[in-house]
Amino acid sequence: QVQLVESGGGLVQAGGSLSLSCAASGRTFRPYAMGWFRQAPGKEREFVAAIRWSGGTTYSTDSVKGRFTISRDNAKSTVDLRMNSLKPEDTAVYYCAAELNWSQSVIPKTARSYDLWGQGTQVTVSS
Repeated sequence: QVQLVESGGGLVQAGGSLSLSCAASGRTFRPYAMGWFRQAPGKEREFVAAIRWSGGTTYSTDSVKGRFTISRDNAKSTVDLRMNSLKPEDTAVYYCAAELNWSQSVIPKTARSYDLWGQGTQVTVSS
């Protein structure tokens, strides 16, 4: 059974940076895509960024473009999210997720498309 474990969250001042990492443990792991989502209190879980495991094509939501970078290490089965120029509105619990279905033709951007989820890590940006 593959498990996803996030790390790297914390408290940072506005304008600062944080890096999140998601590691897959268990048997050989080869998802179609990995994504990062976030959920703020009282809000729905929203898409942040995703990366195709083969080829490394990335996609991110408009609100984080130019500030967040998603990357992966296939050999280590990890996916990272580098977050720069953080804003208070980036405060949320961040989740990594895996889409395991290789019949996909596009990088999924909705939570329901992902099959496997981590437990989440809190990111708090103070003003």
